[in-house]
Amino acid sequence: MMIEPVLEIFGGWRGDVVSRLRRVILEEFVKSDCEGMIFTYMWAFDMPSDRDYIQGVAKLFEENGADIYCVELVASQEIRLQRNRTENRLNNKASKRDLDFSTSLILNEDANHRLESREGEIPFANYMRIDNSRLSPEAVAKRVQECFEL
Repeated sequence: MMIEPVLEIFGGWRGDVVSRLRRVILEEFVKSDCEGMIFTYMWAFDMPSDRDYIQGVAKLFEENGADIYCVELVASQEIRLQRNRTENRLNNKASKRDLDFSTSLILNEDANHRLESREGEIPFANYMRIDNSRLSPEAVAKRVQECFEL
């Protein structure tokens, strides 16, 4: 939800703008009366900057009295490439509509980074890992609700 408006307004990737927009949204959210937020992030576990970023987001919420629930979703590259081409994804994410580019991003990230955590690497008490390869979004949501008693 942060990337798409930046692409539409600027006509291309502007990581600096996405980062600032994301930060403003998170800071304003923690001051609001909203119940909770689902925050998604492709975490490259081999990059200390990604770990630092996630810890900074968690700290922002924790300092404002919020609980952190971390769900790591994993699926094979083949499945992620298939999902990258679904009608829903293409309709809702302008960044995915250039299929050659978005496919190359997946392949490049997989080739250059470790995108699945190792045992004990996720620093949150409320953590679960789900292989969602063959699960519907509704089934994944149900598992999360049950695990965290939400």
